[in-house]
Amino acid sequence: MRPTLLIGLLTLSACAPRAATYTTIPVKDLRAAQEKGEYVLDVRTDAEYREGHVPGAALLPLADLGARMNEVPKDRPVYVICRSGNRSAQASAQLVKAGYTRVFNVDGGMNAWMSAGYPTQR
Repeated sequence: MRPTLLIGLLTLSACAPRAATYTTIPVKDLRAAQEKGEYVLDVRTDAEYREGHVPGAALLPLADLGARMNEVPKDRPVYVICRSGNRSAQASAQLVKAGYTRVFNVDGGMNAWMSAGYPTQR
């Protein structure tokens, strides 16, 4: 391959739009955001939520997210949490695909939140 062609291809790939994505954060970052009043979205079931959740977190189970996504604000960061981080990663991907640009998945979910000794609400 000729050097100028290679440089052109590299330039094109560097300028290509990147797929939007979410950021995975540790619970300490969620705690700081939660203390500032940021929007926290809990995507667990009703029963799991009632057992204890991040104070102030909005409940929207993952199974209902597609139909109720309009309830999630687009004009502010969205911190997504579940039990372990799996469902919140799925929800975060759905939100990004729907055009949300500031989405944060909480690594370890409520398991990590409680292990860190942070407060829960019932």
